[in-house]
Order: sequence, then structure tokens, then C-alpha cells
Amino acid sequence: MISTTNVSLRYGGRKLFDDVNIKFTPGNCYGLIGANGAGKSTFLKILSGEIEPNTGDVSITPGERLTVLKQDHFQFDESEVLETVIMGHAQLYSIMKEKDALYAKPDFTNEDGIRASELEGVFAELNGWEAESEAATLLTGLGIMEELHHKKMKELNGADKVKILLAQALFGHPDILLLDEPTNHLDIKSISWLENFLLDFESTVIVVSHDRHFLNKVCTHMADIDFGKIKIYAGNYDFWYQSSQLALQIMRDKNKKMDEKIKDLQEFVARFSANASKSKQATSRKKLLDKLTLEDIPVSSRKYPFVGFKPDREAGNELLTVENLCKTIDGQKILDNVSFRVNKGDKIALVGPDGIAKTTLFKILMGEMEADSGWYKWGVTTSQSYFPKDNSAYFDDVELNLVDWLRQYSTDQYETFIRGFLGRMLFSGEEALKQAKVLSGGERVRCMLSRMMLSGANVLLLDEPTNHLDLESITAVNEGLINFTGTILFVSHDHQFIDTIANRIMEITPKGLIDRQMTFDEYLENEDIQKQLESMYE
Repeated sequence: MISTTNVSLRYGGRKLFDDVNIKFTPGNCYGLIGANGAGKSTFLKILSGEIEPNTGDVSITPGERLTVLKQDHFQFDESEVLETVIMGHAQLYSIMKEKDALYAKPDFTNEDGIRASELEGVFAELNGWEAESEAATLLTGLGIMEELHHKKMKELNGADKVKILLAQALFGHPDILLLDEPTNHLDIKSISWLENFLLDFESTVIVVSHDRHFLNKVCTHMADIDFGKIKIYAGNYDFWYQSSQLALQIMRDKNKKMDEKIKDLQEFVARFSANASKSKQATSRKKLLDKLTLEDIPVSSRKYPFVGFKPDREAGNELLTVENLCKTIDGQKILDNVSFRVNKGDKIALVGPDGIAKTTLFKILMGEMEADSGWYKWGVTTSQSYFPKDNSAYFDDVELNLVDWLRQYSTDQYETFIRGFLGRMLFSGEEALKQAKVLSGGERVRCMLSRMMLSGANVLLLDEPTNHLDLESITAVNEGLINFTGTILFVSHDHQFIDTIANRIMEITPKGLIDRQMTFDEYLENEDIQKQLESMYE
């Protein structure tokens, strides 16, 4: 168990945490959530001892081992992959190195023999004889194949390094596991493996993630940072979000009778309990839900941007036809005879590991790049708006404030309208006068979404629109695209985002296009499709 007593932290004149008293117990997985800047990663660093709080203490049950997902991808460059994973258990690794050094001595003494015997005893207690096997199993589960296990870390790419550092944190069955954005750079198979690993993990897990599907799958509780405090709520992220929205609605509706409010809450909890019964954590979660009262539901200080796309006109039945598109870049075939037809009402998710192919296709369709051969044709009634993966051309070296930047894309040129629009996207007051070139990644994304909303287009193309966004903004974009009445082609690695928006899945593979009219979960669960994919990636 890990707990805090009266933990406070102040940066300059700002108090990030104020007398936080919280307890994380074994067998539970806690999703640490909060608005951008609330201090999620900072709180994990306090728990791990990397940052000292101004006041208060962190306590860990004596004898328990805590591990952390490391963020420095170059720290272990000179170490072998398998060795890097085993380093996750510092005591075990230290014993292994000392043993090896003793046995390598040319003048092995009696004292060395006694010490070696002591080390062998502790080594066995720590399950040292299974260390390499366990490390290899973790690596393979995360997609790091055996031929890489004895390579130096510096020989691997950034995505593989992330997986190895994750295996390092998981190694040796730690009692307390702290994970900051563990799904970053993981493919869908690796994320699924990690979800199943954590569902079977019996120790304490505290995780920060922007992946809502991941939080919903693995978390038994939400630890919400708000108003400088941290409060724990039973349930996964969706339950926390929906209940907080219900609480906000109740708070705003002053005239509603209390018994009606209680009835709404009871019905909501009943629905959630029924869904939760399928979860491995259902029993403990259900007990907590049974005790839930109106006072337990949080009213959050968070602000959600307004994201709503309204087409100026309805498109006809002819939307987009693509025939035999081919494109080679730097000698590599990126698109090979790609053909498909987009139908009215399609919301198409382009999935799969080849991000270059998806981005290239979008650039060709938007006229930013020419195909080597093949053709495409947009319907005459269509209008398109494009969210590029790289938006730097819209902001770098642009000498405009946000009001003037957005005015470029608006038919209504009045400042009151532009400011009102920016306000709904969380740029209020002086924020609307910030220079476009100094915006953060998340702020740029909100500006690009504003530009798209003002376009009135009936076809949207979005290349990874949730990158750099916080959970609140991701949720807002998700709901905006669900409600959009036009046609969408989009790329995303967010499982829940894809599954709740798309009604058609397309995957560009080295051996052709797979195109299915179904949800993302249906696509992933279809055994015939998965077998076909395996053969197309061989």
C-alpha cells in the first residue's frame, strides 16, 4: 500500500497540491486524471520520491517494492535489451552483477565463497533463476522479438525503447507500479497485451493516460485532481465522466426536485452496474456503487471546449471515388493500386501501423501531393476540410494574434463573433490575443479544429486529431464527430475514438487494402480478418 499524509506542493505563488491525504490499496488500478497543468505527472514523481513535497509525507508498506515507467529513452543506451529489463528490479540486478564479479575472480577465496553462497540464497528467493525467462516473456508480449533481446538499446528505434522501458517497470512483480502514459507509441496489439497484463496484476497500479479505452479497461478507480485536492471515485473513466456531467446538470437545474435528482442518479448507477458486471473488478466496484450517494458525485472545475461541425449543405450520393492510386517515395512503394468508393454517411477510420501511407493518401486527396498513377474524383456537391498531422505551416513564423489568425477562415469578420468562437474553444480574454506562433501543441489543435468548424464542409479528413489534446478536449472532439451529419475519413490510434465514430474500417497493408463496413471492435474481434492481416504483413 502507498499513501500520503498532508502532502502539499507549491511552485512559485501557485499551490499545486494542498494537504493531500490519500491511500492506494493493493488489487486496485487507479487512473490519475485532471486537467492539463493539474499536476498528474508531478504527483507520480512525489509518490516515487523524485520530487520532495513542501509539506507532508509519502508512506509505503515496509518491504514493498515500487517501480516507475522511466521517461529517459537514452539512459540505458549502452546496455543490452534483456539486461535493461532486469534492471527494473534493482536488488536482483545488483546481486546478479556481484555474483558474476565474484565467480570471475581468478583468486576466488573462502570469503568469496561465503559471500557467493549468501547471494545465491537471496537470488533464489527473488526468483532470479527465472529472471531472463520472465524478461523475455514481457518483451515478446510487447512486440519485441527474440532477435532483439541481446542488442544494445542504442541500436533500437524510439518506439521499441518505450516498450522495453515499460517491460522494465513491469518486471519482477512489483508491489506498486507507477505508469505515466504507458500506451504512448504502442500498437494496438501491445496495448491489448498490456491491458490483459494489468487486469491480472494483483498489486497496486497508479496510471496517467489520455487513452480512455485503456482507462476504462484496466481501472477500478479514478483519482481526480481538482481544486488542489485528490479524491478517489469508484469506477472507470466513462463512469466518472458521465456522473460528473450528471452532477453538473443537476447543479445547474435549481428547480428540479431532489427526489427526481436521486431517481436519475439511481437509474444511472444501475445502468453502470449492469455493464460493470462483465468486468474482472465487478465485485468490489459494485459494492462501492451500492453505497454511492448524490453527495459522492463530483462537480468538476474542468472546462470542455465546444466542438461541433455543421455542414453548409448536404452532399449528394457521389462523394469520392479512388481508382488504382500508386505512390513511391524515396524508392519505397507507399500506395500500391489503392481503390475504394466513399458512400454518403460513411465515417471511415484508416487504421494499421503504416502512418506514412495514410498521411500520403490524405495529401493526395487534398491536392497537396500528386500520385504516380491512378486517379480520384470528388463529387460536385462535396466540400472538404482537412486536419493535417503536421500543422506547423499554419503557425510557424505567422505574425498574427489568434483573433486575426481565425478571422482568415471566417465569413463573419466581426471581432465579437471571432472572440466568441475562440471563447468556446477555451481562448477567452487575453488568451485570444496570443501570437499564433507561440501556441502549444494542444492550443494549435484547438485552433485547427476551429478553422474546420468555420469551413461548413460536408466531408472532413482528419489525420490524428487527438494528438496533444487532454482528456477533456479528446472527449469533446469525439462527441462532435459522432454528431456530425456529413462524411468523415480519419486516422487515429485512440481505440475508443475509432470505435465510437467509425462505421467502416480501412487498412492499407503491403499486400492490398482491407475494407470492411463494421465497427472497430468488430474488426479486431473478427478472426478471419485477423488471419488475413497476418498473411498480408508477412
